[in-house]
Amino acid sequence: MAVSLNGGVAMLGTIWLFKHFGLEFLFRWAHVVVGIMWIGLLWYFNFVQVPAFAAMDAAARNDATDKLASRALWWFRWAAAATFVFGIVLLLLILGDYPKDSDYFKSGQGMSITAGMLFGITMFLNVWGVIWVNQKVVIANARNVQAGGTANPDAPAAARRSALASRQNTVFSFPMIFFMVGAAHFFGSNFDTTSDRWVWYVVVVVAWALLELNCLGVIGGTGQNRSNWIYENHKRAIGASLVLLVVLYIVFQAVYG
Repeated sequence: MAVSLNGGVAMLGTIWLFKHFGLEFLFRWAHVVVGIMWIGLLWYFNFVQVPAFAAMDAAARNDATDKLASRALWWFRWAAAATFVFGIVLLLLILGDYPKDSDYFKSGQGMSITAGMLFGITMFLNVWGVIWVNQKVVIANARNVQAGGTANPDAPAAARRSALASRQNTVFSFPMIFFMVGAAHFFGSNFDTTSDRWVWYVVVVVAWALLELNCLGVIGGTGQNRSNWIYENHKRAIGASLVLLVVLYIVFQAVYG
């Protein structure tokens, strides 16, 4: 009990220091900056690099993978990690303004940012647990082939798994940004969400689960099939992202607008 009490006092003291000396603003600024870097590189990979690589011959693609993609992926994965860390710190600072942590998630802002957080945290996990894990295989294979070695037969499957997760992150990216920004600018806290709050959370979680399980191959596998139609090019991923955003916005407004 003493340890728990001391930990709580330390947390409150840290929150007070952050707010009193303006560090909350600096963490928010840092969260935005690294978030721009992360999502910018995500869109670069999906909108620019993947289509360009598809037009290259194998030798040029291996060279670009070695010299270009490997460097971009370093910034990409660490920007994702930094965005996640700063975001968690900001959430703790926000919760420090509420008598009970649960009160924030009952507000319009809290319900909006919860959706953004769910998508954002999933995207972060996709980066480190799927995209980077498989891209290491792809990069190692490119370097080995350049050195005169034999191609790794597992590399194409690894590239496919990485591509599916990357396209799913693109699908999540537009709603994630919308509801993160919406927490401060679009959705107020001056309405009662008590009776129908569960509707929002159920819709968000169901949509999130179906899409994430699909990109991981749990639902339809990782091949080219109907369930993976939205991942086969970046234009489809953008369209799916906008559809998801519009559907969620309509649900939010229908229930609470």
